[in-house]
Amino acid sequence: MPELWHGDGVRIADSPQDHGVDPTTRQQYDERRAAISARHLRPPATRPPTVARGVHHVALICSDVERTVEFFDGLLGFPLIEMFENRDYAGSTHFFFDLGAGNCLAYFDLPGLDLGPYAEVLGGHHHLAISVDRDAWQRIKDTFDERGIDYAHVDGSSMYFSGPDGERLELISDPLREMYGKPVG
Repeated sequence: MPELWHGDGVRIADSPQDHGVDPTTRQQYDERRAAISARHLRPPATRPPTVARGVHHVALICSDVERTVEFFDGLLGFPLIEMFENRDYAGSTHFFFDLGAGNCLAYFDLPGLDLGPYAEVLGGHHHLAISVDRDAWQRIKDTFDERGIDYAHVDGSSMYFSGPDGERLELISDPLREMYGKPVG
């Protein structure tokens, strides 16, 4: 199974106490997080409504259009819903998968450019968490087991794995706006 890491260098399978941060540094992180929360996090009753309507799409780059379609549409069950030439790069294909609730995952290729392998960088993609119902989550996990596809099963609702180009993905059976059984926001 591949080792998977959070952006801060914490191995996903480790508990927070196991990643080498000394107690003084941990306390500083905790105090900083508390200060930011105190300044910016408001209770729902006093929080202004968002001006956003939702995620229109998240766009990632792929090296092989057909392999990416087979992975998301065929293996994961996210239907391909649109495909056209990318307006920003002649010859590039821009295509979309339905993630439900009006959300899309988009990919495009950039043929002729040698972009190299996926890399996690500051400001870049860490992982994309996609909510699926519990039955679909279990079916996909079982398919991964049958096909020998590597994943990290963090708890009873979360599964991390790599997409066709190494991009880190998560399937989570928690409903939207819920994480580990607790409401988000």
